[in-house]
Amino acid sequence: MDRVQPRHLSIQPSSLPSSISFFSLLSFFTKMAYRLRSVASRLNSHTSSLFRKGPKETGYYYLVTGNGFSSKVAPSSSPYSNKLEQEKPEVKINLNTIFWSKPSSLALAPNSPLRIEEPDYEGIKRFIFKLLLFYSKQSKSIRGANVLYKRIISQVDKPPIYEVFNLEKTFKTTFSLLVLHMWLVLRRLKEEGKEGTEFGQYLYEIYNHDLEVRVSKAGVNLLLIKWMKDLEKIFYGNIVAFDAAMAQEAKHDELANVLWRNIFSEDGTDSLKDAASATVQAMARYTRRESTCLSLTDKEAIYSGNFSFTSLASASEKLVR
Repeated sequence: MDRVQPRHLSIQPSSLPSSISFFSLLSFFTKMAYRLRSVASRLNSHTSSLFRKGPKETGYYYLVTGNGFSSKVAPSSSPYSNKLEQEKPEVKINLNTIFWSKPSSLALAPNSPLRIEEPDYEGIKRFIFKLLLFYSKQSKSIRGANVLYKRIISQVDKPPIYEVFNLEKTFKTTFSLLVLHMWLVLRRLKEEGKEGTEFGQYLYEIYNHDLEVRVSKAGVNLLLIKWMKDLEKIFYGNIVAFDAAMAQEAKHDELANVLWRNIFSEDGTDSLKDAASATVQAMARYTRRESTCLSLTDKEAIYSGNFSFTSLASASEKLVR
């Protein structure tokens, strides 16, 4: 796949860094940043309680995990914390029964409430907007790319994809899934030639801005430019690997191996573990099917963002608890 070059960056990823070591460093700095805030917050809470009569429970507090995501947990002194953990059901799914259906277009129906239509102003208002280049090809492409990117993060940020593929929602997994779906869309845009490549440039810049916000929210504010450059190299490394795995001459299990290394593997091992084989193979089927579905989706739906990835909510409803 042709490389989408960010206008404000000029990185040549001749050597791709290890995503495992990068995310380990990101995890370390996130932990340190939170611990300093957490200690200050808890000291303040205990100091305030000295001025109140009688004992007072500290209540709930927010814990940021090593992956940068916050979760609401009960304090260790609470007698209910263990009970809540014990009552949480184990989620399983028969992965061998999903993603076998025939691929079809992902375009939204004309009457779909999810559609986002271009504003059609009339009269003097339309004239003014034309003067402001609101209806120029570039403006339309930027608006379409924004809608398209919202479709991507809607698939990546919602719980079903983590439930179906038994993934923990961490910065690493979310980033890896985001890259996977960006690649699927960029692969489809490549089919439109030069026009698709130019549109992909707008999409990449939106993705890059969103990723910068996500990294900042994960607690990394120092050396942000360095982290972004490393993530960019990982992005292009994954795209090259996905392209190679989908090539006609590639082995059938190559895509599953790439998905394992870039999304599922926690220790950087290349060999696919038997215990995770069914899950990874299911994601490989999902990836191939979505790629074919996008190819069947018309150009107008892609450029306007009026399509939706295959819903995983129905698969999530089949979970065996």
